[in-house]
Amino acid sequence: MKEVVSFENMKKSDEYTCNNLIPSRELMYRAALGIYKNVSWHGKIAIVCGSGNNAADGYALASILNKNGYDVSIILLFDKLSNDGKYYFDICKEQGVSYLSYREGALNNYDIIVDCIFGIGFKGQIDGIAKACIEEINSTRAYIVCADINSGLLANSGICDLCVISDLTVSIGSYKSGHILGMAKDKIKSLVNCDIGIKLLDKPFMLIEQSDVKEALPKREHFSHKGTYGYVTLIGGSYEYSGALKLANLSASAVRSGAGVVRLATPKSIGYAVMPYILESTLYPLSEADGAIKFDENEIQGAINSTKSVGIGMGMGQRGDNEEVITYLLKNYSGTLVIDADGLNTLSKMELSLLNDAKCKVVLTPHLKEFERLSGIPVDEILHDPIYYAKDFAKKYGVILLLKGTSTIITDGEDVRITNTGCQGMASGGSGDVLLGIISALCAQMQGRELEAVWASAYINGRAGEIASRQLCDISMSAGDTAMCVALSIKEIVES
Repeated sequence: MKEVVSFENMKKSDEYTCNNLIPSRELMYRAALGIYKNVSWHGKIAIVCGSGNNAADGYALASILNKNGYDVSIILLFDKLSNDGKYYFDICKEQGVSYLSYREGALNNYDIIVDCIFGIGFKGQIDGIAKACIEEINSTRAYIVCADINSGLLANSGICDLCVISDLTVSIGSYKSGHILGMAKDKIKSLVNCDIGIKLLDKPFMLIEQSDVKEALPKREHFSHKGTYGYVTLIGGSYEYSGALKLANLSASAVRSGAGVVRLATPKSIGYAVMPYILESTLYPLSEADGAIKFDENEIQGAINSTKSVGIGMGMGQRGDNEEVITYLLKNYSGTLVIDADGLNTLSKMELSLLNDAKCKVVLTPHLKEFERLSGIPVDEILHDPIYYAKDFAKKYGVILLLKGTSTIITDGEDVRITNTGCQGMASGGSGDVLLGIISALCAQMQGRELEAVWASAYINGRAGEIASRQLCDISMSAGDTAMCVALSIKEIVES
């Protein structure tokens, strides 16, 4: 796992380190040296500097480059200098490093441009000379390096109206959540981190790596049977949406994630649509009204008997007795309940205190709009600090929350894990159904380690999407293609 921090954590940790452990000028030099060591320098180099400590890192870098014989120039956006910035700028002047104020066209003919305009504390709108400069940086053919974070990209969310688009971003101290979430994948081609000795004061978030998933996945013993690996029930489907249940199961997302037996509980009228695809799984028909699930306590109890996990919501629609089914499960089921899609939409209309009193371990897997319905917080507000809102909700209601996005946030209200596997082609209908199948399967096998099961599932799902994209392309791939690559994803992980 790699450490990822919020702006607030990094800010106070940096201040503590400067005041108690390492002087700020030494930290700036270490940051500049870290950037220097991570770039293949060549040709004419421009370092574009704003007015804060991010600019000071740029002046220190200019000094290092000049000492090593590189053709480097400083481009100044503002006249204002921080105390440490003035210290390193004066060194540059003593060395004879060329500098000039930014004007339109100033960045022509440079081979490498280093962005040191705004640091992680940037908030608000970009306008005036900074806007003109960033637009010019993005229009050049130069190799673009960003110091710590791309100027304009918000450090907690990875959201921006305008930011520098980098070939390489060198994170300083620890990765920030804005390097991974939101629009970051579209703005950062390559990302590396440089540890300069900042002591973190708060618990960091953790970015999941392949080796973490390999370690987390349960080992299969020879002396075992299907019951060893957990029975799973998937409850969903309706006359209009039979495909969702097929994706969760028949695309092999649940079975090939290691579940012992998968039971499909679905309205009787769509059994004909599901049955041709059933090989390893079993069918459990449910009473219905007009193609939607009708609540029958004995049937629901029969569907979940002996199971270690239940996945519910995919394709249920909004017409049946969804509320009664979910209420019954929350009050009576003792395994892990994974709620997605129409299950979440139903839950958003219910009294959420039911979650606090649930007999089962609850996993919720919303995308942003579903999370808006659950939490009552507008999507635009969630986007600007998604980890905070996800963690707060999970802690308040005692659930594990998986918040979908370009990168996925998983939290139980105490620990935060992030996965950044996945691709553009997964932004299509049915992707959540595939993920639900994987989570349900792994939760059945990893009782007592549900948080690990959920983040491992998210990683596996994202990697399966990447494999599908490689085999096809982002435009033409479907959720079914992702599901069919789940087995390849798991194989790649366990054999690594």
